[in-house]
Amino acid sequence: MLRTEERQRLARERREEREKQHAAKETQILEKERKAKLQYEKQLEERQRKLKEMKQKEEQRRAAVEEKRKQKIEEEKERYEAVLHRTLERNQRLETRQKRWSWGGSITPDSEGKTASKRSPSTANLKQAEAAVSKRLSSSAALLNASDRTRRSQLSPLDSSVISRLLAPTQASLARSKSAATLSAD
Repeated sequence: MLRTEERQRLARERREEREKQHAAKETQILEKERKAKLQYEKQLEERQRKLKEMKQKEEQRRAAVEEKRKQKIEEEKERYEAVLHRTLERNQRLETRQKRWSWGGSITPDSEGKTASKRSPSTANLKQAEAAVSKRLSSSAALLNASDRTRRSQLSPLDSSVISRLLAPTQASLARSKSAATLSAD
């Protein structure tokens, strides 16, 4: 009987020992699962955080690209407007010059007769010098015109009119020539 009780006690102790080991293993397994779950959640949070950061960076990059594109369009628009403005100014200056060239007309005989009575004797001398200068200028212009007529016949009508305006003496150049002639005559 003693042996039986001893056997039963030993069997009970072994069973309790196995249960303790089993409980310890289960605790270890549960602890490992808990740690694995925590690790997985951390990784998931880290991945979501990185994805969020990547989205923000991508949005910032897109915004920067869009801003740069708008700035480039604005710069091109300003450059185009500046070129347009310069072109318009240049055209206005050319038109002004052409108008200036076309303003210089010749003095008609009627206007000379009306103003001759008001002139003093010194203006009569000027008038003689003016006639001499006019003859010289018209003869040199005639020579130029004769030699250039062959060249101008090859040009378009617009170009030839511009060239003839350029070659025609202006009032300012005639006045300078007159004053030079009177100074040399004196």
